[in-house]
Amino acid sequence: MRIEVKKPSKKKLEELAVGGWPIWEKEESTFDWFYDDKETCYFLEGDVEIEFPDKTTTKITAGDLAIFPKGLSCKWHIKKKVKKHYKFG
Repeated sequence: MRIEVKKPSKKKLEELAVGGWPIWEKEESTFDWFYDDKETCYFLEGDVEIEFPDKTTTKITAGDLAIFPKGLSCKWHIKKKVKKHYKFG
């Protein structure tokens, strides 16, 4: 199970109405996380490395749209403070 990460166009962000989603912020840290629902995030700031159970990683930076599937277990390594819009479901 993996996350999907892409650089969306301004038009795509408008279509998704990302600007109306809540914002979550977190300082540099490392923590385990489990997704009990699908989460779509647009990163306004930050530098994150997502580590999967098989020890492979995916990097996410400002300007990325990331989709975390329901049922995913991973470890977040926040290298630079994160500020992101997010939406569940």
